Amino acid sequence: MVEIRRTPSTRRRKMANHFTEQVAKKEALRMKALRHKDETVWFGLGMFGIVGWAVAIPTLVGIAFGLWIDRTWPSSYSWALMFLIAGVLVGCMNAAYWVRKVRSKIIEEDEDDELQS
Repeated sequence: MVEIRRTPSTRRRKMANHFTEQVAKKEALRMKALRHKDETVWFGLGMFGIVGWAVAIPTLVGIAFGLWIDRTWPSSYSWALMFLIAGVLVGCMNAAYWVRKVRSKIIEEDEDDELQS
């Protein structure tokens, strides 16, 4: 007769707990995906567009303003270069603001959904 080895009850309990945790994690991930099913690839591309324009517009405005100053009042300093750098900095701060705003909105929605569950 073949002898069946049984695992100790504490080990069996650990394995069951680990399995339960894995199932719970996968279920939470699935539920999150169902809540955010409208946010497809197009949502991500739209975010790239917002971030891109948030940086590009202040940069272009800075360059245009700098070129105008360079043509109007010639000097040994390149105002276009200085306003280019200022425009990029302002654009990066603007992009960071938009990303932070969308991220906090997503986190807030997730917390609201968890409270309702």
